[in-house]
Amino acid sequence: MQRRIYGIETEFGVTFSFRGQRRLSPDEISRLLFRKVVAWGRSSNIFLENGSRLYLDVGSHPEYATAECDSLFDLVAQDKAGESIVRELVDFAQQQIDADGIRGDIFMFKNNTDSSSNSYGCHENYCIERIDDLTRLEEVFIPYLITRQIFTGAGKIVTNPTRGTVYSMSQRAEHIWESISSATTRSRPIINTRDEPHADPDLYRRLHVIVGDSNMNEFATFLKVGTASVLLAMIEDRSTVLRNYQMLSPMNALRDISYDLWGKETVGLASGRDMTALEIQDDLCQRAELFVETRDIPADQLLAVRMWREVIDQYRSDPLLLADRVDWIAKYQLIERERERSGCALSDPKIGLIDLLYHDIRLDRGLFYRLQARGLTKRMVSDDDINAAVRTAPTTTRANIRGAFIREAKRWRRDFTVDWVHLKINDEIQRSVMLKDPFRSDDERCRRLLASLRREGDRPPSE
Repeated sequence: MQRRIYGIETEFGVTFSFRGQRRLSPDEISRLLFRKVVAWGRSSNIFLENGSRLYLDVGSHPEYATAECDSLFDLVAQDKAGESIVRELVDFAQQQIDADGIRGDIFMFKNNTDSSSNSYGCHENYCIERIDDLTRLEEVFIPYLITRQIFTGAGKIVTNPTRGTVYSMSQRAEHIWESISSATTRSRPIINTRDEPHADPDLYRRLHVIVGDSNMNEFATFLKVGTASVLLAMIEDRSTVLRNYQMLSPMNALRDISYDLWGKETVGLASGRDMTALEIQDDLCQRAELFVETRDIPADQLLAVRMWREVIDQYRSDPLLLADRVDWIAKYQLIERERERSGCALSDPKIGLIDLLYHDIRLDRGLFYRLQARGLTKRMVSDDDINAAVRTAPTTTRANIRGAFIREAKRWRRDFTVDWVHLKINDEIQRSVMLKDPFRSDDERCRRLLASLRREGDRPPSE
């Protein structure tokens, strides 16, 4: 399966403070954030006209799940559209707080840890073929995920009992405890095996990757999902020979690599070999380059492989020149410049503030967005693409049908229910359609359902 369906779920961190003093709890702020959502959808868990899902997750975390995408460009735009939608919620809640005379500001962060060392996720979902033997995932895909943090990490200052206060590549590395498991919170795995395909279970399964960091940089998001998609195609293709990179201690390797910023240390493999993270990524990239030469691969995935090679070569020669593409390196440079300017330690609160504000999603306040405004980040989509993705679902997947249904049901003021697979009109007939094929962007049954939304003599409110 060369064409791939994928999506990203992002949990946001939220806080409210006045001059550094927390005045309202995350729970109180989240209720304000979703007041407008609940007023419209009668729930804090809704689907939007762009095909995405917006809801309030456990721990008072706003969560945005992109619509199904089969284009990496669409995925990046959808991911950034989530930030824009959440920013609107923040603006709405801030206006309510100001009107009530409460002094302070809401801060929304696209990161993965809070000040109490709690972790929340950025989950990647890949629609893969129905395979029950996970051996090749364990031998190839898990080592890829462990080592890819050299270009996907978001960066984090960590206080470790044995290492002291240090800077690490990945925010999630300290919070993952298993390679593959059905758990998500009690004992977080790299891959969650809970079998919810949101598609025909005889044909597909959903690969749920929960080890990744939330990326601010569009290039990093594109590369993260693009390289994973190509590698999954290689794993599904049984004629492709892949080396066994299974590690002796995957969890130790995950954390050790996160601390080894410049890729000098090796990790032990079950085969007896020792390899660095860069060597594993380089070997995988070489095999991907050979694979795409003889397969009909989508153009965006071909671009991801070229970007992969570019990043590996640059990391080998001078990693700091990847600051425009890799989040942890961009943040590292901001931190080191401040330390050089002020002579402060890595544990200084002002450095911790840089660590946090890099992920602020406000365009005028977030440090990443200040870099982007100065042209210091690599972009993959335009602001117009993002604005369009806020309103419109991808046109080449099932999300196109869902988005059209939601838009028309709202237009005709019909009571409806939607999830990833089902569309339902809650009337006396209880008409519904099940969409088991995520690749299908049009369906005659859905056209009939849309036509039934308008009753004889009805006029939409705008007419």
